[in-house]
Amino acid sequence: MRFLFFKRTKQMSTRRPTHAGSWYEDDTTTLKAELDGWLDAVPGEIEPFGALPIPGARIIIGPHAGYAYSGPCAAWAYKALDLSKAKRIFLLGPSHHYPLATIALPEVTSYATPVSDEPLPLDIEVIDKICNASSTFEIMSRRIDEREHSMELHLPYIHRKLQLTFPGRPAAEYPPLVPIMVGSTKAETERAVGALLATYLADSSNAFIISSDFCHWGQRFGYTYYVPDAPQQKPPLPLSFDNLPQPPTTVSEAEDAIQKVSGRSLRSNKEIQTEIYDSISAVDIATMKAITTGSTTQFLKILRSTGNTVCGRHPIGVIMAALEAYASASGEEVGKFHFIRYERSSDPDVVSESSVSYVSAVAVI
Repeated sequence: MRFLFFKRTKQMSTRRPTHAGSWYEDDTTTLKAELDGWLDAVPGEIEPFGALPIPGARIIIGPHAGYAYSGPCAAWAYKALDLSKAKRIFLLGPSHHYPLATIALPEVTSYATPVSDEPLPLDIEVIDKICNASSTFEIMSRRIDEREHSMELHLPYIHRKLQLTFPGRPAAEYPPLVPIMVGSTKAETERAVGALLATYLADSSNAFIISSDFCHWGQRFGYTYYVPDAPQQKPPLPLSFDNLPQPPTTVSEAEDAIQKVSGRSLRSNKEIQTEIYDSISAVDIATMKAITTGSTTQFLKILRSTGNTVCGRHPIGVIMAALEAYASASGEEVGKFHFIRYERSSDPDVVSESSVSYVSAVAVI
C-alpha cells in the first residue's frame, strides 16, 4: 500500500490511543496502577550508576510489545530515564505497517493516552523545522500514525513518567514530544539524519526514547537462525545489568562475538543440538555487544551476519549515528548504551514455536 502524506494544516488535532484496550489497559486507574507497579519492581539503584533515575541518562531504548509481554522490561528503561531537565522529548520508532523508505513526522498536534484526559503536546515548531531541513522527512496522516504501535506503546510510560517528574503540572506544560517514524532507511540516510539530530543531542534539555524489540524468532516471523554450538545461558533470563554487555567494548571484542554466533536457518527439530532459546540469547547478546561499541559499522555487521530481526534497527541506527556525530564534534567519548534488562516472551524448544526478545538500555550524555 502506498504511504499517504499530507501537508500540515493549522487545525489542532489529536492522535487517539488506538491500541488501548487491546495491547494495554484503557482504564486510567488500572493502567496507572500497572505502570507504577512495574516501576516499583525495578531496584532503586543499579551499579555502578547508583540511585535511579540516573543523572544525565536522557537516552533510552525500550520495547513496544503488548504490556503483558514487555511492560515489566520497559519499566527498567523508564525508571533509569532522567527527565528532570527535559524541555523536549524525541521519540523514534519503526514502521510496521507501511513500506516506508523515508522518515515520517506527525500531522497531529498532540497525542492522547489513557493516563489522563489531557493529551501530550507535540513540538510542532521543531517538527516543521526538521521536516523542512531535508527531503528525507515527510508529514504522515493521522490515520497512518494511529495504525502504528511502536511509538504509541511508549506514550503511557512517558505520560506517567512526566506526571511523576513534574507533579501538579498540567500536561500542556510538559516537555513536548517530537515523534519520528523511521522507515527502512539506508545507512547513509541514517548517518545524515543522525548528524541533524546531533545538534539536539548537544542540548542537555533534549531527551531521546528509542522504540525497539529485539529478536523475533520463529517460522511465523520468517526467521529461524540457529547457532548449533551456542553456550547455555547462565544465569537464565531475565538478565539485568551485571550479566549484560556494557561499554567500553572494543571493535575486536565485537568482531569476536560475531564469529561466535555463526549459524544457519533451523529447518527441522532433528537439527537441534543446543537449546533454541540459548541460541537466541547468544545472538541477542552479540547484538547488544555491537551496540555498546558505539559504532554503527559494528551494529550493521552483526545484523548482516545473523539477520537478527531487531525491528527498531533503523531508529537505533539513527540514534547511534547521532551519538557518533556528537562525539566527533565534541571530542567526548560519551553516550554509549548500557544494557540494563533483557527478557523474552517465551523460550522456544522446537522449530514450530516462536518468541520475541525485549531489552532496556540507557545512555548517559
